[in-house]
Amino acid sequence: MKISRKKFLERSLAGAVALSVAAPAAEALAAAGGRKRIKGKRVLLIGLDGICVEGLRKARTPRIDGLLAEGVASMSTRVVMPSVTLPNWTSHLTGSGPEQHGVVDNSWTKDKFVLPAVARDADGYYPSVFKVLKDAIPEARTAFYYNWINLFYPYNERYIDESLYLENDAYVPYYDRALEFMRENRDRPTLVFLYSVHTDHAGHRYKWMSPEYIRSIEEADAEIGRLLDRMREEGLYDDSHIMFLSDHGGIEYGHGGVTTHEMIVPWGIAGPGIARGVEMTSTNNTVNTAAVVLHLFGVERPDCWTGEVPDEIFARR
Repeated sequence: MKISRKKFLERSLAGAVALSVAAPAAEALAAAGGRKRIKGKRVLLIGLDGICVEGLRKARTPRIDGLLAEGVASMSTRVVMPSVTLPNWTSHLTGSGPEQHGVVDNSWTKDKFVLPAVARDADGYYPSVFKVLKDAIPEARTAFYYNWINLFYPYNERYIDESLYLENDAYVPYYDRALEFMRENRDRPTLVFLYSVHTDHAGHRYKWMSPEYIRSIEEADAEIGRLLDRMREEGLYDDSHIMFLSDHGGIEYGHGGVTTHEMIVPWGIAGPGIARGVEMTSTNNTVNTAAVVLHLFGVERPDCWTGEVPDEIFARR
């Protein structure tokens, strides 16, 4: 059953409930609008922390621009509140806002929280896209690459086949490893989350929109381009869906408020069946990311999720 964000928030949030995941329906029609599902071979999520729309537009990012030109881009995607890192990446990867998953700040751990999640698995975690995918398609392979230690805390690691953490803002080595992981699993459904915090740290250290902040985005763009080139060389590009994501913007030396510089981020997707060269005009939110991922694999969303699948991202047939 599809539940809109608005309708879900009208319900009581009393206590945690048992998680129930619907069986996959790869070839079935979506419940809303009869939209046929796209069964994706792999999905690559490229996440850069702290990217505001103004910063992306000012930076020289030919590879990100080229990727978004091949698909659908939103320059008006809203993040969840508060506009800080852990609540927002958790929202990207769980199809839900903090009012559902309970991650309301950057200090959340499974044993240290104020607001309990509305649903939890047997290990006490809110259902992530990794869990739902693996439950529906056991042969699917999942990977999580990150360089901010707290980022991994909200996810049950039993549903993540490979994780790699690097210290001191390092991220280039796991771009290389992500390629190897996709190559090793080229014949399986694969979900890879590839994240870097160095862009956010540049904003905190030097100020959002400073030359150093802009340079950090440009450096990431070069590495993203190198990865995409290698995916093409390995025959992994044409049958992949690739999403470009961020969690919040910033203003001066920080974020967490409700200004448009903090609350509006770029969001994009390219790949088979996705419209080309389209800038979204419909409303979009970071909670939609995981819903889109599951749709690409032909997997139903859990009832406790509130993210939607925007019709505008699909090519007309």
